[in-house]
Amino acid sequence: MATKHEQILQYIHQLPIGEKISVRQIAKEMGVSEGTAYRAIKDAENKGYVSTIERVGTIRIEKKRKENIEKLTYAEVVNIVDGQVLGGREGLYKTLNRFVIGAMQLEAMMRYTGAGDLLIVGNRTKAHELALQAGAAVLITGGFDTADHVKKLADERQLPIISTSYDTFTVATMINRAIYDQLIKKEIVLVEDIIIPLEKTAYLRVNDPIERWYVLNKETHHSRFPVVDDDWKVQGIVTAKDVLDMDRQLPIEKVMTKQPITVNGKTSVAFASHIMVWEGIELLPVVDDHHRLQGIISRQDVLKALQMAQRQPQVGETIEDLITAQFRESGDKETLFRCAITPQMTSYLGTLSYGVFTTIVTEAAARMLRAYKRGDLVMENITIYFIKPVQIDSTVDVKAKLLELGRKFGKVDVEVYNEGAIVGKAMMMCQLIDR
Repeated sequence: MATKHEQILQYIHQLPIGEKISVRQIAKEMGVSEGTAYRAIKDAENKGYVSTIERVGTIRIEKKRKENIEKLTYAEVVNIVDGQVLGGREGLYKTLNRFVIGAMQLEAMMRYTGAGDLLIVGNRTKAHELALQAGAAVLITGGFDTADHVKKLADERQLPIISTSYDTFTVATMINRAIYDQLIKKEIVLVEDIIIPLEKTAYLRVNDPIERWYVLNKETHHSRFPVVDDDWKVQGIVTAKDVLDMDRQLPIEKVMTKQPITVNGKTSVAFASHIMVWEGIELLPVVDDHHRLQGIISRQDVLKALQMAQRQPQVGETIEDLITAQFRESGDKETLFRCAITPQMTSYLGTLSYGVFTTIVTEAAARMLRAYKRGDLVMENITIYFIKPVQIDSTVDVKAKLLELGRKFGKVDVEVYNEGAIVGKAMMMCQLIDR
């Protein structure tokens, strides 16, 4: 039977898009405490079913699919620019196609403004009105208000008209930054992208006899199965080692490994890969927030996903990309590469930051190991010594030396020099994953 929390989530999920909800309303409708209602609404917000907007409230929104994640809703724009909604609250859940900066004559402005757009403009009431008539929402910069008849039109058209105290340039930068961040998130492969769903998952129940393991093993050729109770909550994992030489009529719960490692759908595949390599696991159960089985992921699928991700062109640029973009191959046999220290790579003191230094030596070790052995690697241990600060706009030479290479691991020593003097040193141990 569903819990009160789950019933509230189901209730929220069934609400029409754009419906406004509150803690008090949910508590009254569902006959629960306001604390229970609040927790459920927060959970719904985390799941992308609702959005809370300052001075507006919480509204039911359409959950974004991953392919549309780079598109913002007007509600998200309100939060990004710390805006105030002057009218058209019913349209906050809608997705904007693009934004148009209204720094031109009115006639020219309208040529570029269409349905689903967001016009960013100052206190030009006529522009506000024409944009709404064209099917676009309006973001007024400089903290200005608009005419009452424009607010009424926004309500009628269900198109938000928003006011923010920021100037036009700052607003455009903030929205661009938000879209850019969304693009980076879109490229991160999550467990939910590669999950083997529950209907295709072989699992055992706590009361099943060990004989059932042998049946599943023969059917699937797998040796590791999640164990669930009557509520579908994962209680354990059973492997071939657990059932070896055991009475086949014993219940599974007698031999299973309790409290197994699990992941959820929002876990990154890279993180799951690290767990699987570190623990030597071939299969991981995927659970929801209530620890109920949703499916499984296999090590083979994880590695395939990582290889595919590496081949994809990257749109968003991460901090690591900014750093590795400065790497230049060196003609010197002893020096692996040179790296220019840009302003983004420094601390507030104007010297190379510790985090960037770690990325530099880690990348050096990875490149060294890949030169000897193809495949992926997981950093297992790193020891770093910072010797001297490195100034902004200088160049460092990075030298890497392979200390030991086995079938499953590699050990690398990395030294970083600036103007011929050593400034840092690191030693790393990595686990190697065959492709």
